[in-house]
Amino acid sequence: MSRRTIPKKPRNWGFSQGKASEYMSVFWLPSVVTSSLCLSLFQGGDAPTQLLDTGKALLGQLPPVTKTASGQAYLVNRLENLEQSGLAQASGRSPITSDTPTEPRATSPTPALRQGTRISLNGRTLTAAWKQWQPPGAASRTGISDAGLVQALGMELLSNQELSRQPVHWFSDPTSTPLILATDNGGTYRYLDITDFAKKAGLQLQVSGDTLQISSTPAQVANIRKGKQAWGERIVVDLDRPTPWQVSGDLRTTALITLDAASDPLLIQRFTPPPPNPLQGILDKLPFPLPDDDSERQADQSPLVVESTQNQTTIRVPIPEGMQLQISSLPNPHRLVIDLRPDAMPEREILWAPGLRWRQQYVTLGTERFPVVWLEANPRSANMQFRPIWGNPQSMVGTAPLIQTAPLWQSAAAINVGFFNRNNQLPLGAIRRDGRWLSGPILDRAAIAWNERGQFKIGRLSLQEVLVTTTGEQLPVLFLNSGYVKAGISRYTREWGATYTPLVDNEILLVVQNDRITEHLVAGTAGEGAFAIPTNGYLLALRSSPMVVASLAVGTPVRLMSATAPTEFGAYPHILGAGPLLVQNRQIVLDATAEQFSEAFAGQFASRSAIATTASGTVLIAAIHNRVGGRGPNLQETAQLMQKLGAVDALNLDGGSSTSLYLGGQLLDRAPSTAARVHNGLGIFLQPR
Repeated sequence: MSRRTIPKKPRNWGFSQGKASEYMSVFWLPSVVTSSLCLSLFQGGDAPTQLLDTGKALLGQLPPVTKTASGQAYLVNRLENLEQSGLAQASGRSPITSDTPTEPRATSPTPALRQGTRISLNGRTLTAAWKQWQPPGAASRTGISDAGLVQALGMELLSNQELSRQPVHWFSDPTSTPLILATDNGGTYRYLDITDFAKKAGLQLQVSGDTLQISSTPAQVANIRKGKQAWGERIVVDLDRPTPWQVSGDLRTTALITLDAASDPLLIQRFTPPPPNPLQGILDKLPFPLPDDDSERQADQSPLVVESTQNQTTIRVPIPEGMQLQISSLPNPHRLVIDLRPDAMPEREILWAPGLRWRQQYVTLGTERFPVVWLEANPRSANMQFRPIWGNPQSMVGTAPLIQTAPLWQSAAAINVGFFNRNNQLPLGAIRRDGRWLSGPILDRAAIAWNERGQFKIGRLSLQEVLVTTTGEQLPVLFLNSGYVKAGISRYTREWGATYTPLVDNEILLVVQNDRITEHLVAGTAGEGAFAIPTNGYLLALRSSPMVVASLAVGTPVRLMSATAPTEFGAYPHILGAGPLLVQNRQIVLDATAEQFSEAFAGQFASRSAIATTASGTVLIAAIHNRVGGRGPNLQETAQLMQKLGAVDALNLDGGSSTSLYLGGQLLDRAPSTAARVHNGLGIFLQPR
């Protein structure tokens, strides 16, 4: 928080007597309360509390001019800081139990002394953003992205309502005041200041090139316990001290939990699988159980596999069908609690950046509960931009996991959007950026369009192009820069890439330069050859249309007419297509067959991605996975869920294994190893203030 100072000039203060009254009130009252509080701390009892209550009461009695946004905010912040630090001292406890700043820190980024995207934790290299900076007149501070802290240390992010403060949980008492880490929002990542936390947790920090090295004293695993619960299964790992832990694996069938802790060989032996019985194959074929067969006892046998090497212990946890993994830590005694339950997603609401909120909760439809993770963004925020992003910035050919594409474009948040051909990695739908069509719409499918003023439009879209010859003949161009194949004419520009490779056998390619046919080319086998796309024109790909060639002889002048339907879509510089349309004007308008999706597609139960606009003008990007104890939503359920989130208009996006929601270096909705490669997405860019 920036400080306001009273000018030191003896005359001509530059403001009215009323304004001077505000300055005096704002700065005099906290000073008086501070001085009085210091004296009252020696008295003990209720004196400090009563004094702070008096200070707050005085706030309501200040002259009206004092209650400006700046003056009142400063006064309230000072009183809150006094309450947090003074009362803590009065009660005999430390005034800072975590990285709580003595004053709320600004969320604007500070210049970096050093930064990188690699962390070495006790010798293991992890990908995570970090940064060091130095406040004026103070020692340097170290921050790690919130995603990095979750992945590297096992830290849990709790709900917050303040940009400058992030509550976290890490071997701390959930019933007491949580640990608070100050935030530093750098645009692409949000860094959490761990300087003070690292000292208290016994973490040693050292920078080597672009790598932040973290070392800790290894813990000792005292025991591993397992038991059945009404909702599933619980595994408790007893530790002698807090220690970093990480989770890997697909998190659908198996989870691998790695702790920086040593384990006794006898403990490891308890969880070492016995060697296979050479007669098991014969025994399995018997039509009756053996006398000593005890199915209940066998079911209780632990499927855990525990291994230990030096100061590291790994626990392999099989995840039964319908169950999910939930891990938390507890203090006194220190424990890692591993739960397998059908509703493992923690509900939270985090104000991540100005105008950007991360939410996840279970949404109920009838008797079904769906885990929904979404970001709510205010497109009118001065620091926010929305842009299409795709896997290969040099060409429309190519796919990549969203967790790689988003940082490649330096977007803070992203969601997968368009459909594509998985075999040739080509787009199947609209992509328009800065007024340039990188890929045209297909099959009258729905799209979302927007401009720089934060105005969005969702609806069905088509692009109508016609090639007109000097004789007045009009030849329809069916598709622009598209991987969708149909008999007729398709057009390819340099937005597609530098070259074009035929999509079907025996295509006839016409080169158009400066609005004139300059060359005829005959392509051979599909997928072979690379034909240059002119910078001053385009290629026409003729598929099963030999009669058209006669109308487009070399040297023929041509004129291209192009328009969107509806026409208002043409005014938007940015467009992304997917489909089908789910909600319009708050009403469900789902009609998959109108957009040439199959009925089987509409009824399929799968993970879903969706985007929506709300009555307040915000944009929602959401990922929805399996309902509790069942499968993902179908399209009708997806529309109902988006309605419940407050959608005025909503669009379905590519789903299934493509569903991916990204924020600040992590996928919020699934393990990265389970997310498929996608062609394109919507990126949200935050410009540091």
